[in-house]
Amino acid sequence: MNREEYRRRRRELMQLMGPDSVAVLAAAPEQIRNRDVHYPYRQDSDFHYLSGFPEPEAVMVLIPGREHGEFVLFCRERDPEREIWDGPRAGQDGACEQYDADDAFPIDDIDEILPGMLEGRHKVYSMMGRNPEMDQTLFGWVNRIRSRARLGARAPEEFVSLEHLLHEMRLFKSPAELKLMREAAQVSAQAHRQAMQVCGPDMYEYQVEAEFTGLFRRYNGEHAYPPIVGGGRNACILHYIENSARLADGDLVLIDAGCELDCYASDITRTFPVNGRFSAEQRAVYEVVLAAQLAAIDVARTGNHWNRPHEVAVRTLVEGLVELGLLRGNVDDLLEHEAYRPFFMHRTGHWLGMDVHDVGDYKVDGQWRELEPGMVLTVEPGLYISDRIEGVDPRWHNIGIRIEDDVAVTPDGPELLSEGVPKAPDDIEALMRA
Repeated sequence: MNREEYRRRRRELMQLMGPDSVAVLAAAPEQIRNRDVHYPYRQDSDFHYLSGFPEPEAVMVLIPGREHGEFVLFCRERDPEREIWDGPRAGQDGACEQYDADDAFPIDDIDEILPGMLEGRHKVYSMMGRNPEMDQTLFGWVNRIRSRARLGARAPEEFVSLEHLLHEMRLFKSPAELKLMREAAQVSAQAHRQAMQVCGPDMYEYQVEAEFTGLFRRYNGEHAYPPIVGGGRNACILHYIENSARLADGDLVLIDAGCELDCYASDITRTFPVNGRFSAEQRAVYEVVLAAQLAAIDVARTGNHWNRPHEVAVRTLVEGLVELGLLRGNVDDLLEHEAYRPFFMHRTGHWLGMDVHDVGDYKVDGQWRELEPGMVLTVEPGLYISDRIEGVDPRWHNIGIRIEDDVAVTPDGPELLSEGVPKAPDDIEALMRA
């Protein structure tokens, strides 16, 4: 991401905060995987969004109107001995030269320096409640200022959650963000095509998963979330991530996997036959889900409200279930009583961005918000006909299908970021034969 992009975001946020305010935001902590082994470090999305700074043990302070610079970064000092073990650190010089901090100080000096930056400011913006340790530290700094009130010190009088301002900014993607999300989606699309071509009976789910891991790393990406590779009955488990079963001839396999590039996620799901040929029942259900997805994508456009794609998808699914004989009755009555819930129990999409379930309000003043250019969402209807559902003819058992794409709202209509992955049954079969 271009450094000017981060500068623009900080300027915009500070304008929204207004004068006489200060924002304090901590980097993500490192996480232990087991004993003394850490998980690979991934920066907090909000921290990355404003700075691009990739290291732990850091605190960002934004001070609108500060004479000596508005962007202050507390971070680790250079340490040649530790850098032999863990790799290079930016240090204070790097924080200024590489990440555009106006001032940078050692993180170990934060208790002595940061309270002075809070003094005299009316509002303190922070991510309250997300990091209890940071909350306590921040309250302690403010109380220290209050204790010097008789000496003329003026402590902040108001704590404000930073999330509302910052997450509303993050909801609207800039051209630079959309470019990166297209790239992430296209890496994912390539992996899904590759999985279709290598898949076959008697492979294990984890062997198909390996195709995604290898290709993501080839582009310096990683999984945006634990991938789902579920064959047969496992495709009816929404968050199945064991990926350990053998794929059986005649079953479907559902793959929900997306690449993350530079902290931006993609999220694609495809379902296809393990042996390369849909059965009549599988194809019939698949066509219903595909019709629902295409109809939902078509209404993911400026002026429609957030829930409109879901409403369209659910109606299409119910009409299809009635046509297949899996539901009986009037479509409007079935919708009113949510008779479809045993077969479709989740929403049709979510915001997408730096987090796979990205930030941003879905309602404003109690009403579904209108879709606007710059928003990115997933569209992912499905049907899951588990053998646990009573009264269903066994020929439909364990047909689990979800089709998911990433869609950007533009002034000219929906843009499919994840284009290029076959989803028409004939196209899937043709690719798997190639």
